[in-house]
Amino acid sequence: MLTTNPFDDDKLREECGVFGILGATDAAALVALGLHALQHRGQESAGIVAFDGEHFGVHRALGQVGDNFSSEAVMRPLKGNAAIGHVRYATTGDTALRNVQPLFADFEFGGFGLAHNGNLTNAMSLRRQLVRRGCLFQSTTDTEVIVHLMATARGGSVIDRMVEALRQVEGAYSLVAMAKDQIIGVRDPRGVRPLVLGMLGDAPVLASETCALDIIGADFVRDIEPGEMVVLTASGVQSLRPFQPEKSRFCIFEYIYFARPDSLVEGSSVYKVRKAIGAHLAQESHVDADVIIPVPDSGVPAAIGYAEESQIPFELGIIRNHYVGRTFIQPTDKIRHLGVKLKHNANRHYIQGKRVILVDDSIVRGTTSVKIVEMMRAAGAKEVHMRISSPPTRHSCFYGIDTPEKEKLLAHKLSVEEMNRYIGSDSLAFISNDGLYKALGHAGRDAGGPQYCDACFTGDYPIPLTDYEGTPGGEVAFLAERRA
Repeated sequence: MLTTNPFDDDKLREECGVFGILGATDAAALVALGLHALQHRGQESAGIVAFDGEHFGVHRALGQVGDNFSSEAVMRPLKGNAAIGHVRYATTGDTALRNVQPLFADFEFGGFGLAHNGNLTNAMSLRRQLVRRGCLFQSTTDTEVIVHLMATARGGSVIDRMVEALRQVEGAYSLVAMAKDQIIGVRDPRGVRPLVLGMLGDAPVLASETCALDIIGADFVRDIEPGEMVVLTASGVQSLRPFQPEKSRFCIFEYIYFARPDSLVEGSSVYKVRKAIGAHLAQESHVDADVIIPVPDSGVPAAIGYAEESQIPFELGIIRNHYVGRTFIQPTDKIRHLGVKLKHNANRHYIQGKRVILVDDSIVRGTTSVKIVEMMRAAGAKEVHMRISSPPTRHSCFYGIDTPEKEKLLAHKLSVEEMNRYIGSDSLAFISNDGLYKALGHAGRDAGGPQYCDACFTGDYPIPLTDYEGTPGGEVAFLAERRA
């Protein structure tokens, strides 16, 4: 079973999504709904841990939320008014049931569930130390390191153990955890990954994005702040600041691609930001054309902004079929080639004889862009100009986004003009780093202290890469071991 759709294959993969609620009837059902809204953040597996006051119920499975949490037989054992959940795309560890989150363990203080969005950059180093101390790992995911650090902590409450564990880790993390009488949410000190707080009546809710609050009718309260730990109990919401303050470096790619366009991220509408990025892209790299066409679906808001700024008509020149699964049996090369059209087809009437500007969010390996340009040419486009609403992706991400090693990134190997020739377009342009920051409301990128994590564009990594630095084989070896 192989993916036929290069549009999916050549995207940076989502990280993960987390959700938790305390004090609500049928909490697990609400978590399942929240995970549905976060499905775009991970489609490989899903899991829920619930607590009914006496017992924990756990169900974890490979596949999407709707495939696993739609039957009464699955939901019935997930009783109680407290639950947490997770959707996963693997950035560390293989795709196997043992790596599906939330992880669950029995501690001296009772059961404990943990869901993690992000990547720990010293997980392998810590894991080796823990194994030497006698810890037995059941998974290959970096999240389990936190569990063992808590187990080997010097005692104390759940919060004490968690703080002691997290003070030893490096990397990017948003965590939602559950013990029998509380749910805990944490963001790393630089706030790389998102986490928000909401309220459903009197029940507090934690989620990766506000769209997950919307689906259950909860009100958005605020973002959890970088380095903040919130503890949800029957008494209310307690805020703790257990870590040394750091400069915030929120992931800028959340605005470009990962977050759902109907979410609020760090106080800003994702849809509005993407339109602004498209407008700045038009200001920087306009070319005469007849029609603006988005690459569906993630290129749509930026293409609308580009069209409004350039006063060129916007049309859906590529139509996506939303009723096709991710995989398809490919018995021959001919069928494999036809499989490209399973999800996307050119809307020829708006392309033939036209000068086309295609707007997409990124170029990773370049295979998607090649196919799109070929599709436009085959539909009779007179000219095909590619515009990208992010700067060139030249570096790998180690903070929760699954990117290829940089030698496989087209922008690392080729100049923009060489990339243009490779994908076969008449012209190619990316938004500049300053243009991207201006679209987010800043005067530009502060090179001395960047406002966001943009390491995939600049190579400026804000968090130490302990597992990578000084290791033989460099980045390729690092990524290979983390994905083994």
